[in-house]
Amino acid sequence: MNSLPAFLVSVLFSLQAIVCCQAWSPHQSVAGRIHRHVKTSWSINLKANANGNTMDEELWDNDQSFLPSRRSWLLQSAAALTVMAAPTFASNAATSDAKVTDRIFLDIKGLGSEGPKRLVIGLFGNEAPQSTSMLKQLVDSSKGLPAPCKPKAERTLQKEQLEANKVYNTCIEAKDKGVNYEYSQIWRIIQNERIDVGSVSGKFIAREYPNWQEKENNQLLHDAPGIVSVRKGNDSGFGFTIYPGGGSNAVQALLDEEHIVVGRVENLELVQELNQVPVIQSSKVNYMGLTGGPTTKSAPTRACQYGGPMYCNENKPLIKLSVMNSGVL
Repeated sequence: MNSLPAFLVSVLFSLQAIVCCQAWSPHQSVAGRIHRHVKTSWSINLKANANGNTMDEELWDNDQSFLPSRRSWLLQSAAALTVMAAPTFASNAATSDAKVTDRIFLDIKGLGSEGPKRLVIGLFGNEAPQSTSMLKQLVDSSKGLPAPCKPKAERTLQKEQLEANKVYNTCIEAKDKGVNYEYSQIWRIIQNERIDVGSVSGKFIAREYPNWQEKENNQLLHDAPGIVSVRKGNDSGFGFTIYPGGGSNAVQALLDEEHIVVGRVENLELVQELNQVPVIQSSKVNYMGLTGGPTTKSAPTRACQYGGPMYCNENKPLIKLSVMNSGVL
């Protein structure tokens, strides 16, 4: 009778015992259980060979009353291996199943000459209640999202200190008005990876950023074009990100890790139009110098200096894309 290699038989037998019989401590790792049983089987196999017998003979001939037929035993072993090999993941809900509880809009100017185009977003108020509430306040130009002023910056040079004082005083004068998206911009586009919306206008650049967080992670992923999310924490500004689709698994995984999915865009054709907008590829290039202009780079703009990286040039659209109006539908 033909037989399987002794070591393979012993491993299959051990794995079947692990899965089918459940004879182990619940606190022991799967890897540890497999290692222990394979090691034991290897030891048994060596002893059997030393005695002049093969594991096949011991399995199939010496104890037929204990073992099932070879065919049924192999089928059970294959099933056991399938169970052992099946990976386990945290349950992630598909965004297509998430319920839209609220709808907001942003009218974007700069795409063509026919006037602003309306971006409509459905928000997942059940999965991201806090973020949904904050976005609804940000699109409300009459009230906005309350946000205190940043502390006054201290500069070494007198000229820079005067500028810092001016920015701070302007913020204090308008501190009672909440931050909103009116005249904010789409400030970064990385094709197929992200479209970043909501760099607020100058009167709001000195405000403290909100803390984007949820009491419970909603497990929603960037699994389709048009997914809208906000970056976790308080260093990402007042805006949000649209995933245009087509990004690598690594891009999606990074967004899933760092962002909270809060909704999805309804009109995907506008998302694809934004995704194709040309951008500045490197802020290190002096474009004016290349065309015969000044060869020295200018100092950072006020928005870049006080508002943070989102107001600087890398991946900035070459055409100005502004939010002219926004609200709740």
